[in-house]
Amino acid sequence: MTGQRSDSATLRLITLREAHRDLDAAIEALRNQPVPDQIQLARLKKRKLRLKDEIALLEDAQIPDIIA
Repeated sequence: MTGQRSDSATLRLITLREAHRDLDAAIEALRNQPVPDQIQLARLKKRKLRLKDEIALLEDAQIPDIIA
């Protein structure tokens, strides 16, 4: 991976991790409401899982393949 692509991927990872943490906070705030909106809660959880998958893909792409 070239330097510029690596920097771009690193910035993307930072952004995705921040969004993932923000969703954590939003989910927790929604859960703490007297009557949480279950549909909204499900949507946020689904979005959080998509972010987690994208983070995992980017992390895997940064690890070089080693032929043993």
